[in-house]
Amino acid sequence: MVAAAASSNGCNTGITMSNAIFGNIRQPKPPPSLPPPSDWNTFGQYPKNHRPPLTLSRCSGAHVLEFLRYLDQFGKTKVHAVTCPFFGHPHPPAPCPCLLKQAWGSLDPLVGRLQAAYEENGGLPETNPIGARAVRLYLREVRDSQAKARGIVYEKKKRKKPRVSQHQGMNTSSNNVVECSIGAYRIFTLM
Repeated sequence: MVAAAASSNGCNTGITMSNAIFGNIRQPKPPPSLPPPSDWNTFGQYPKNHRPPLTLSRCSGAHVLEFLRYLDQFGKTKVHAVTCPFFGHPHPPAPCPCLLKQAWGSLDPLVGRLQAAYEENGGLPETNPIGARAVRLYLREVRDSQAKARGIVYEKKKRKKPRVSQHQGMNTSSNNVVECSIGAYRIFTLM
């Protein structure tokens, strides 16, 4: 009877009075939103909005850097300036006025996706502005500066060709476990 009264007043909200009385209130669902634009579409808008407008074929590494710096305004990572008292502290004890920027961990995969999208959309790898040396140097600079601001040091990994011989780096214990060291890795195997 209560539900009939709700529908007879002409209000069709998708909520029945019995649900409202018993606390089972369901909010009407908003219309489905459109999926967010892809990285490539977002980057494609940048040359169109550039002054003067550019075509993708005329984009250079400098334009890609300009786009990446533009993205910093939407960043969520606090990067301490050298003059900040919390510079080099991974967990600062108080808030500071340092700017929010895009994290290197977000920029690096974004650049990789943009490089792939450029080539998928007909661009030649030799003319890919996203793969320019200046972009790689910028990413390295961002990574290093953000690491220093947080007090984390990235050490360059040395590539060594692993050499394995039968006697080199192998230990056998009484538990039938073989330990083998290859470079910086230790491998344990049950025998």
